[in-house]
Amino acid sequence: MTHVSPKSDVDRPVIFEHADEADYAAFLARIPMADSFRRKRLIYRSTFIESWPDIRDWFAAPLPIRIGCLNGDKQAHPTYPVSFRARSYLYYAAMTDRIRLDYDFLFAVGNMRVAETMEPLNAYEGLDALVADSAKIGYSATGVQAALRVVLPRLAMNTGVRSFGELRQHHLDEMIAGVDAFAARHDTHIFRNEKEDFPAGFQRSWRVKTRILQLLLFQNGNDVIRPQIIQDKRKPIASPRPDLQEWANRWLERKRVSLARPTVDHMAVSMRHFVTYLSTRQPSILNFADINPELFNDYLRHLQFDIAPRTGAPLSINARRARAGTVAKFLSDGAAWDWPNFPTRPILDPNDLPKLAHRVPRFIPEDQLSRLMAQLPSLECEFQKAALLIARWSGARRGEVIRLRLDCLDQYPDGTFRLRIPAGKTMRERLVPLHDDAATALHEVIQRRLEANDRPIRDDKTGDLVRYVFFRRSGRMSADYLLQYPLNQMCRLAGLVDQDGKPIVTSHRFRHTVGTQLAERGAKLHTIMSVLGHQTPHMSMVYARISDAEVLRDYRSVLGPGEMIAGPGAEAIRAGKLSCAAIDWLKSNFIKTELELGHCLRLPSEGPCECDLYLSCAKFVTTKAYAGRLQERRKLELVLAEDARERGWSKEVERHQSTASRIERLLKDLGEEADP
Repeated sequence: MTHVSPKSDVDRPVIFEHADEADYAAFLARIPMADSFRRKRLIYRSTFIESWPDIRDWFAAPLPIRIGCLNGDKQAHPTYPVSFRARSYLYYAAMTDRIRLDYDFLFAVGNMRVAETMEPLNAYEGLDALVADSAKIGYSATGVQAALRVVLPRLAMNTGVRSFGELRQHHLDEMIAGVDAFAARHDTHIFRNEKEDFPAGFQRSWRVKTRILQLLLFQNGNDVIRPQIIQDKRKPIASPRPDLQEWANRWLERKRVSLARPTVDHMAVSMRHFVTYLSTRQPSILNFADINPELFNDYLRHLQFDIAPRTGAPLSINARRARAGTVAKFLSDGAAWDWPNFPTRPILDPNDLPKLAHRVPRFIPEDQLSRLMAQLPSLECEFQKAALLIARWSGARRGEVIRLRLDCLDQYPDGTFRLRIPAGKTMRERLVPLHDDAATALHEVIQRRLEANDRPIRDDKTGDLVRYVFFRRSGRMSADYLLQYPLNQMCRLAGLVDQDGKPIVTSHRFRHTVGTQLAERGAKLHTIMSVLGHQTPHMSMVYARISDAEVLRDYRSVLGPGEMIAGPGAEAIRAGKLSCAAIDWLKSNFIKTELELGHCLRLPSEGPCECDLYLSCAKFVTTKAYAGRLQERRKLELVLAEDARERGWSKEVERHQSTASRIERLLKDLGEEADP
């Protein structure tokens, strides 16, 4: 917490004086207790005032004397019991603005037992309502109440603020600063049990409690910032070449303005490894201007033998490409920005990068998919069920699922449910139809979220103030929690594990499954692009490969034995004149041979086609699947022939009638009658 709000006008002045005996007696009379114990309380107050007539002298005393009960003591310490016995009086004085108790004192006291003081003074009214609201945003009401009963009294006695509406960000920041200051004391062992996780556990516990209060205040509309948990997994590592690392850090800071935090973190790792490589393998390099293509090629070879620290295995091709690409971009940016001592020409030829394999989409086979989804009812979390059904039926990416907004579900005019997928990887929103099962689960979660009535937060991609569907404790639920963790559980229950017992289904395979099913069931290419959010047809064409059922069926209708085919190329297939090399090429590239009315069997080794007369070409072949197109093309040729006849273009009439006749022969060979 680095932001500090201005101090509010509600901070009350402190008079630093003792409470009047009559006032204190009247207060004690409002608390249920035995008369003998009430008289003892008054005696303890008198004894305390006799010891410290000026209350400021008590604040100047050493902390052990002010606490009066040290580590291991069950009652007051025999040397200085006065402060311990007068604690209830000190609490009363602080709650009535006569003094302000410092955080060292407040944190050194273990169990304060201050509820009996706060309740009669009506401090923090509305606590129960605030606790009830916390349950709607994912917290345990019991845990929240326990945390607030520890935090609020200390805030009240240090700041004088005794209502939720008056709490500000600087009050919370000052409390955390007090936590850190107390943890840094050299004498904390005389107040705290040595078996406790101190100071790390003490600081972590208080930060969690303070974060809960800050979240509730944010949702309540107070002037506080929204608490966020930022996990810095990588601790800063000292660079062997600080002079070079300084420029890398400057570049990374500029990239943080436009790129996501995880992306910049990965780039930082790549730059750190490159600087380490220069210091160990190229110590003669004085600055980045000394880097040339030959040196960078040596770096590419070095990456082949680099070991990933987490897996202990060599870096993957993707990791090697990412590291090399990051360094090349850094060097080119530095030169473009006129930074001194940077190379003035490109040092990386993209052809030198390791090549990536283009894989077939790993869709989930139907039998595995049914076994997997049968385990969905075993999940207890409704958010996980809804997220998995959305991924199953929409093909949305992980990052898109977790960013769905509360207004993401509506209907088409015919009543079909429609999902609005937010701008994600491609920064484009899209609308896709949604299966009833997924829509029902999503609707129930949305209704539950609407009851929480939490404040909207700013979206990190669009900058809009939005309310998310998958949201809990002031932050979005993670993709691992919503998708991968429950998928792992379902895979184990369904027996979908490999030989090492690891689940074989990831959430991204749902996306491949949706794309494959759309292609197999005849969806148009632009439909697949729209549903999956692809930017180019090439990305969607991957779902129409030879492995897909529709393409395989079309392939067999041409090359399969006994199939009805027509065209000049049909004779070569029937006679078995196609070579083994030609058959192998067609098996993997058959979809590329498609024409408007059939397929072209011309091989790459024969060079490019030099004519458009494919109906009479020796490489042309067609099947019954194209009969409808052939009928339409014949009608068009006849219409064009009639138009040419009216214009007196005899050659055009002859050409169009000849084409129509060739199409009629193809239809006859396929066993089809030409339409009249």
